[in-house]
Parts: sequence; structure tokens; C-alpha cells
Amino acid sequence: MTTEMTGTSEKIPAETPETMAGGRIYRPVTDIVETDQGVTLYMEMPGVTSENVDITLEKRILTIRGRTNPPTPEKLNLVYAEYGAGDYERAFTLSEDFDPDRIEAAMHNGVLTVTLPHAEAAKPKKIAVKGN
Repeated sequence: MTTEMTGTSEKIPAETPETMAGGRIYRPVTDIVETDQGVTLYMEMPGVTSENVDITLEKRILTIRGRTNPPTPEKLNLVYAEYGAGDYERAFTLSEDFDPDRIEAAMHNGVLTVTLPHAEAAKPKKIAVKGN
């Protein structure tokens, strides 16, 4: 699996497509954990609900998109904002070591968890050693 890793959510460069409404697109902060069973991605996407997450796998490219629907209270006169509203997008190139039929995803409190199980052929095998 290859991707460009960064330590913070950052705006994707201008040459990347913007949302239809012209909003910002952020690359979500992602933690990647590997075990014998597979790889788990933890992606921070505040303001995104499970209904607004779109995950596709095409030609070994796993693309994850999250749309936000920020509340806009009436008569809001925003003076300062530390966080800009926007959508999220991130893509990962997967090796053939993963089973695409068993990929699972769940959203909880603004963190998307994507589980990528290893294919049976890619799992480590224990080889028994026989004695005399």
C-alpha cells in the first residue's frame, strides 16, 4: 500500500478538483496499523456522518471521500474560525495482498475505521518442524 503521508489535515493542492460548490477539499489525518490479519486505517473526518462517506475500490485504488454539512445558524456573523469547512478525500494504492470482498468500514465520532483483511494467500503460515 502506498500513499503520501502527512502529519496534519491539509488542503489538497489547487490542481486537485474542488467540490461542486467550490469548497475546500482536505486530506484527512490517517493512522495505519498493520497486524497479521490485515491493515486498519483510522481517518479523522470531523463533521462527516456515515451517510456522507463514499468508499470505492477500482483497479486497486481505494478512494475515500467524506462530505460535511456544516451547520450555519441564522444571523451568524463569523469573526474568526480556526477550522475551515470542507470535504475530505484520500486515495490509497493497495497491493494484491488484500481481500477486496472482506473490506469493512465504520464511522464513529468523526473517525472512519477501514479494515483491509489480508487475502488468505498473503497471510503468514506457520510451518511445523518435525523431530527425529
